[in-house]
Amino acid sequence: MSTTRIAYQGEPGANSHMVIDEHYPDAEPVPCASFEDVFAAVTAGDADLAMIPIDNSIAGRVADIHHFLPTSGLHIVAEHFLRIRFAVMGTPGTTLDSVKTVHSHVHALGQCRKIIRAHGWTPLISGDTAGAAREIAEAHDPSRASISPPLAAQIYGLEVLAEDVEDEDHNTTRFVVLSREPRRAPAGEGPVVTTFVFNVRNLPAALYKALGGFATNGVNMTKLESYMVDGHFTATQFLCEVDGHPDEPGLARALEELAFFTTDVDVLGVYPASPFRAAP
Repeated sequence: MSTTRIAYQGEPGANSHMVIDEHYPDAEPVPCASFEDVFAAVTAGDADLAMIPIDNSIAGRVADIHHFLPTSGLHIVAEHFLRIRFAVMGTPGTTLDSVKTVHSHVHALGQCRKIIRAHGWTPLISGDTAGAAREIAEAHDPSRASISPPLAAQIYGLEVLAEDVEDEDHNTTRFVVLSREPRRAPAGEGPVVTTFVFNVRNLPAALYKALGGFATNGVNMTKLESYMVDGHFTATQFLCEVDGHPDEPGLARALEELAFFTTDVDVLGVYPASPFRAAP
């Protein structure tokens, strides 16, 4: 049996790499330079699945992903949550006092403002958190450090100078797994999440009417986000997530009502809800 290849954005040691190791230990992680490359790898068959971050409890949505998903032709087949932990790391001999600049992805720098401000470091943006660690390892400069996942220190031979430096202990990222082929979770075998996108008609109260069916049919909506499409101010697309399966009567009726007030509805995935959602 061939090994499942899972593409992710970033370099070895990135948070996406950590999620793959945790939930798919027998898979082969495939690092990609950009999200576009991740989608292309799966579409072309160079990878079987993609591991993509979609939301963070502090930074909010990963904006680029919401634009790629509807047109990618890929399907959400699973979700996973990762408690994000960052460490300050440098080459051997580096100390917190010797550091002048700290390097990381823009989101990671924004999630670790307290320690950066406390030490008066200058934050510098890198392409991703693991890539920042590699850059520091190659520089051999005790005035430079990175804020990266702990796995990156092991991979690149760096010393951890401070652990758990994120500002909030609830810092969590949600990842979705994408596949070329749809894999709908069966109905009636546990909690399910349905993700879809739709465009409302440019009519008064169209969104209000479109969403009314979810309330009247007792469907719990957990996400509703809007963004413009192709630069048109009047053509707003919405990404929506609800609890439930489209084969269940309540959600089936709600989706039927939604169709009356939208130009199109595209279901991106019907997949098992992560146990993280039920955690207290």
